[in-house]
Amino acid sequence: MKDAMKHWLVKSEPDVYSFDDLMKDSKRTTKWHGVRNFQARNLLREMKKGDAVLFYHSSCEPPHAAGIARVVREAYPDDSAWDPKSDYPDAASTPENPRWYMVDVQGEKALPAPVTLAEIRDNPKLAAMKLVQKGQRLSVQPVTAAEYAEVLRMAEKKAKS
Repeated sequence: MKDAMKHWLVKSEPDVYSFDDLMKDSKRTTKWHGVRNFQARNLLREMKKGDAVLFYHSSCEPPHAAGIARVVREAYPDDSAWDPKSDYPDAASTPENPRWYMVDVQGEKALPAPVTLAEIRDNPKLAAMKLVQKGQRLSVQPVTAAEYAEVLRMAEKKAKS
């Protein structure tokens, strides 16, 4: 039996790499690399081709869900770890024994309206979402299908108002 599609949220600071940057790329695809947290790395390794992704802008005012993307390549070794000139080197990671992984994500479309962190927090249907839990600062987070659908519904409703 084929695994059911999963849903994810990935965070990026828009002044470093925004959803608009992703959509400007000719293939609308990027390597989601540079993750240096073991828990987030493990979540990257769970991602499967076809999984849905909420692209979230953090460290901005206001933080918000900006667009949707899809996993187009499953986890593979993050070569930026063994590049001493990269922003994310790790001497303990080697091509023979990689410590870190990345996935490729492809942008699909911007949300019709951004959904802010405050709006997500104020929605009782999203009270259990990892994003709003204390101490949840991971750059990669699982999202339930219902949470994903609710964020999309909120974006549509906001765009129409």
